[in-house]
Amino acid sequence: MTGMTAAPSPASAADRPRLGLRERKKIKTREAIRAATYALIEEQGYDATTIDQIADRAEVSPSTVFRYFPTKEDIVLTDEYDPLILEELRARPADEPWTDSIRYVTQRAVQAGVEEDIKVSRLRSRLVAEVPAVRSRMLESMSVTGRMICQAIAERTGRAPGELEVRVYAMALIGGLMEATLYWAEHGHQDGYAALVDRTLDVLEHGLAGEKR
Repeated sequence: MTGMTAAPSPASAADRPRLGLRERKKIKTREAIRAATYALIEEQGYDATTIDQIADRAEVSPSTVFRYFPTKEDIVLTDEYDPLILEELRARPADEPWTDSIRYVTQRAVQAGVEEDIKVSRLRSRLVAEVPAVRSRMLESMSVTGRMICQAIAERTGRAPGELEVRVYAMALIGGLMEATLYWAEHGHQDGYAALVDRTLDVLEHGLAGEKR
């Protein structure tokens, strides 16, 4: 989701039980489907890439592809890190300013979700910018991540997760990160994505600076 994907911290990763064989196979299958999709899109473009072609390249059935990803857009947008966002925020010190916690988690997300595979990240951002179906699906998925952020804000501040101010802040954050992703792609990935995320968070924290002249 818009690059807002968090990696597990070394401590939390060490504390987790080892995944069972079945779960490891599921992850391997998801990764194979994603890799096949990215390769085909690079070769022939997004619109020309079909689910049947993806299944054939990943050596699974089309029904298996749909079992893991309801739509082709989901293959492009989904990753393994989204469920860890709330966990990362909960792990931050209770007395840490909320804006500092958000900045820490988003920069961790950039490192895990963008910088570790910059080629795929550039492709994903380009598809978000250029393919209406991908951008539309991302907008739909923003509400899910937004609810996660609302829950984290509620736990930290004692506010209700459905409170208007909480919802506005959460969606402003998610929307800002999406705009950073679009900006990155529209400008040919010339700027570092981490720097764009920092600029986004500065705007959310401090508002717009004085008028440029």
